[in-house]
Formats: sequence, structure tokens, C-alpha cells
Amino acid sequence: MPRTIWSGAISFGLVTVPINVVGASEDHSIHFHQYHVEDGGRVRYRKVCELEDREVPQDEIGKGYELTKTQVIPITDDDLANLPLPTAKAIEIDAFVPLESVDPIRIAEGYYLQPAGQVAAKPYKLLVKALSRSAKVAVAKYAWSGRERLGLLRVRDDVLVLHAMRWPDEIRDPTELLPPPAEVSEEEIAGALALMDTMTVDRLEGPEFTDRYTEAIAQIIEAKREDRPLPAVEEPKEPAQVLDLMAALQESVSKAKASRGDAGPADVHELPQPKKKTTAKKPPAKQTGAKKTAGRRPRSA
Repeated sequence: MPRTIWSGAISFGLVTVPINVVGASEDHSIHFHQYHVEDGGRVRYRKVCELEDREVPQDEIGKGYELTKTQVIPITDDDLANLPLPTAKAIEIDAFVPLESVDPIRIAEGYYLQPAGQVAAKPYKLLVKALSRSAKVAVAKYAWSGRERLGLLRVRDDVLVLHAMRWPDEIRDPTELLPPPAEVSEEEIAGALALMDTMTVDRLEGPEFTDRYTEAIAQIIEAKREDRPLPAVEEPKEPAQVLDLMAALQESVSKAKASRGDAGPADVHELPQPKKKTTAKKPPAKQTGAKKTAGRRPRSA
């Protein structure tokens, strides 16, 4: 059972659901240490006091906010545990929205919310059933790790999941990344849709959804441990310049079908041309430059 990260309650109107928060994901990547190349000695990072020029143990280390270069305001764990915020000890639901209305770029890591004891069983199940039947997700606020956060509550296999969310001002404006103007034909769109159909799967499972990077690292470690030659490296193919987009789509569809055991010919049909509508000319859109936002208050000390 994963360890409890945080304990508190979900506040749902006048309903309170005591919960424990546990991690919903695991890290299976291979991690490295730093070593001295000459003698194999471990290289570590040490916490040194700048004034005393000595390494200090963890029990002598505290948090603080640097007000000026010479003045630090100490902040204790008790200070953070007693923040004057309703979200300091509760995940407070503010609204319910359709999931499709939430831009995925704002959704971050996820946590499982475990009912804390028998007293939480009924209100926990009530929220699970209500969310499931409504086909909506809850938007909540909570305070962890020195800042108030926005969260998204949903149901996964009858368990509540809390996703951390980014605040609106944490998402960069992508307009400056737009490509230069280019015309795409209806035939090319049809080819892209045909390729998408060929590559569509029901579930994100199977050998194509494995971490090949971690597997390759493990092979290198095993080969070195057994003093064997390292695995052969495939030369990366240089990306070819696409001169005929339609031909590239046809070939891609054929290869995708072949990889799935479908030897049939590539089927790319031209989409019917949409009827042209005569509409009054709209005035040109206003130019919107990069917005200059006033200095916002820091969310962490």
C-alpha cells in the first residue's frame, strides 16, 4: 500500500468526507548516482551553512522567506499547518463542469483519495455515485506544499482521483508558435483521417506502449555487468523532406495496415467539397500582442 501523502477532508457543500491522499502513479525509470570517474567514489551533495562553512544535519534546517539580503522571515511547519485558509485542511469543491470543458494542458499529476475509516464510507460512496451519474468532474481548491492549488476530482474504478491543475496564468499563450499560412486540400485531410482510422486502438495497451528507453538502459547495464558487447545501435533515419504529401499519406496507411496484419490496399477517398456560403465580410480581427501582466503575488514563499 502506498504511503499517505496528506490527510484531510473533501468539503462538498455541508457534506464532509475524511480522506487520505496516496500516489496514483509509480516511477519505473532507471535512476543513476554520480561517481568519481578516477576511483569510483560516490559524489554526494552536502548541505552547508554559508555563515559557518560547515555541513548541517537535517534537524538544524528550517524554511524561511528572504525579505532582504540580510533579513529572513522563519516559517515553521506549525505555521504552514495553521494557514488562515479554508483549503489548508480540506479539499474544497467549488464547482462541477463537463470534463471536455477542461483543457488537458491544465491537468497535472494524479492522486488517489482513500476514505479515512468507516465514518467516511457513506459520504465517499455518495460523491462517487453522484459524479459517475452526472458525467461531470468537480473543480476544487486545496493547499499543499506552500501554495494553494486548483484540482480536478473524478472517478476511476469507483475510487476518487484528484488531479492537480495549473492556474490559467501558468499556461503560456501559444499564438506566437503558429505556423506560416499554408493551404491544405480536402483530399489531404481525407488521407490524414484514413491514417488516423488505421492507427485507432480501443485501449492504450500492448507492446507499442512500453518504455523502450528504460528497456534499452537495462540492456546496457546487463551487458556491462556480464562483460558482454553492448547492444547494436540502429542508425537513426534522417527525416525525409515530404514533397508529395498525398503519396506520403497513402504509404503511411499501407504501412500501418501491414503492421496490423491487414494486407488490403490503402483506402483514401476524397472528401466531398463543402458548399460555399455567401456571408458578409467580417471586419479584420484586432491584432493582439503579448499581454503584459502586472506582477502577480507569489504562490509560494
